[in-house]
Amino acid sequence: MGIWLLNNFSTVALACLLGGGAVFVGVAGTLLLRRGLPRAADGRYNDMVGVVLSMYAAIYGIILAFVVVAEWEGLNDAETNVAAEASQTAEVLRAASAFPPEQERRVTEAVGDYVHAIVEKQWPLMREGRPDPSTTNRQVVELYRVFQDYEPRTETEKVYYEQSVSTLGEVASARRTRLADSEQTLPMLLNVLVYGGALVMLPLTFLYGIKSLRAQLMFVVSVAGLIGVSLLLCLSLDHPFSGNLAVSPAPFKEGVLAQFWP
Repeated sequence: MGIWLLNNFSTVALACLLGGGAVFVGVAGTLLLRRGLPRAADGRYNDMVGVVLSMYAAIYGIILAFVVVAEWEGLNDAETNVAAEASQTAEVLRAASAFPPEQERRVTEAVGDYVHAIVEKQWPLMREGRPDPSTTNRQVVELYRVFQDYEPRTETEKVYYEQSVSTLGEVASARRTRLADSEQTLPMLLNVLVYGGALVMLPLTFLYGIKSLRAQLMFVVSVAGLIGVSLLLCLSLDHPFSGNLAVSPAPFKEGVLAQFWP
């Protein structure tokens, strides 16, 4: 559900949906409570509610901070890994110039097929949260076969051959990490704490009585808006390859790899 929302709505739309939804619930809950329990509006429960609200807000804030930092680091790691995979793939292509023309052509074609398969076939699946390794399996096997079928002759070729084979291993490792990152999501327990905590936090603000309706609505709306935006941030960072903040395949279209794109 989260991935679908991220891929089908802009960040602004989601902010209006989550933030606006939280504000609507906050306003509606406050008005209903003041009508059904008018004694709460005079602040007679504020001492107790204030203590509970402060303690809960502190705990919930710590949980949110932990989740956001962890997800932000995960997003940065995914971006770094994609850039590394693209750089390593480009390095294999650069090293091919040390081989005879026929071998260089084979390497170039194999790298081009691999890059196109990643961007055009695998990336859309990763964006939907269901990466399929088989989408690029054939291209990876072909990359290895190109080097397995070739016997370097000169010392220069042998050096670049060993370097290219070693780099291919790094490409394969980065590919596995990228596919794993695309399935990254918060554990169920943290999801319960983040979203369930918001469902508890918001109603607590209704109970904090303020005689002025306008003042109480301002208080509830500000808290509700903050909760809604926080939930949007958690949702956006939870899926590094989905939504407007998604990791981009641009590194596979830059540098020497740009030759494979019009």
